[in-house]
Amino acid sequence: MPSHIEVVATALFALAVIHTFSVPVFARMANRGGTHAGLWHMLSEVEAVFGVWACALFVWMSMTVSLQDAVEYLDTRNFTEPAFVFVIMVVAASRPIIELVNLCVLGFSRLLPVRHELSRFFVVMFLVPLSGSLITEPAAMTLAALLLRQTYFQRPGQDGFKYLTVGVLFVNISIGGVLTAYAAPPVLMVANTFGWDTAFMATHFGWRAVAAVLINSLVLTWICRPFLLDGSIGGRPEGAPEQTRPPVPAVVMAVHVLFLLAIVLSAHHIKIFLGLLVLFIGFAHAYKRHQSPLLIREGFMVGFFLAGLVVLGGLQQWWLQDLLGGLSPYVLYVGATLLTAVTDNAALTYLGSLVEGTGELWRYMLVAGAVTGGGLTVIANAPNPAGFSILKGSFSDGSISPLRLLGAASVPTLVAACLFLLPTSFV
Repeated sequence: MPSHIEVVATALFALAVIHTFSVPVFARMANRGGTHAGLWHMLSEVEAVFGVWACALFVWMSMTVSLQDAVEYLDTRNFTEPAFVFVIMVVAASRPIIELVNLCVLGFSRLLPVRHELSRFFVVMFLVPLSGSLITEPAAMTLAALLLRQTYFQRPGQDGFKYLTVGVLFVNISIGGVLTAYAAPPVLMVANTFGWDTAFMATHFGWRAVAAVLINSLVLTWICRPFLLDGSIGGRPEGAPEQTRPPVPAVVMAVHVLFLLAIVLSAHHIKIFLGLLVLFIGFAHAYKRHQSPLLIREGFMVGFFLAGLVVLGGLQQWWLQDLLGGLSPYVLYVGATLLTAVTDNAALTYLGSLVEGTGELWRYMLVAGAVTGGGLTVIANAPNPAGFSILKGSFSDGSISPLRLLGAASVPTLVAACLFLLPTSFV
């Protein structure tokens, strides 16, 4: 039988999920003004949702058990991933990195035999998500979201185009990091336990992911070609500040790339990558003429969201692990895809890895379902709050509707599902 704390934590988790889907309501209430507009604005911040409800759990534990037990529970949680996402967001969003990625995107887009407006958009949606297998998914999400915001999301309105793009982006990021064994959080949580290395991921997951990302990006580019070719989107407005600034020197770009690579390589060691962040901020300040404002606030908010998810998710094992263990492989695939929409997919695969006596097919379906459903909601995948935080200001009411995101991500999720269900050595 679950303890009363586990039951309360599950109830608070459910309330947090409902709150996540209700943020557009709070955003509209905040926009009306009034005495409590500030409160409604705070409640409309998706990045704050799970952190707020995690605080409520801490208060409940302190009142009903003891303050010491509540503190000890927090001490047992691993906050490395929230801290890493914060750090990688700050570094990946720096101006030298963005300018370098822009140059790469322009170079690849010129190789394609289609109009530049279409080829550039396609490269952003195809190659940047796949780069997540090298630089980690949170870094790829940060880069793709910033490129979209700067280049395609400047014009007010056009929410239909923006929702389609964000839906495909979230799905492509979720499946684009599975070519290696260290870049996607749901893979990282089980790679050692299951004995999966990068060669295994590339042969069993990688080619499927590349095919799904390619199809999603091609279809999206084709559907959105009227928006891309009408001249109203596709670049910064004339006279924008970035156009008047001198280009970033190659040596500064190189130093930023070294910081990014060092942080990726130290992703499991929180003391190292936090120390690297301090050095990076010092270097950025020393050469601030080549910088734009760092994404400190956005990164903190995303880290707060993920930390809340860690706190609340840590007490869901009592029902989630038994549920996963009782499913056959193909039912598990559907169940994992759907459960990922309301739980973090890394937590889902970790709990699944604790189930004893599972075969290779069961394990494959667990991870494949978790990454397939990783684009359906902002909760589903750790990088999603980063993209949400960067892009939400481009939408009406300054927020992204979770229901419209779910609808926009459904078709690319089905494409990914079809690819991951294709026959392999144990499927």
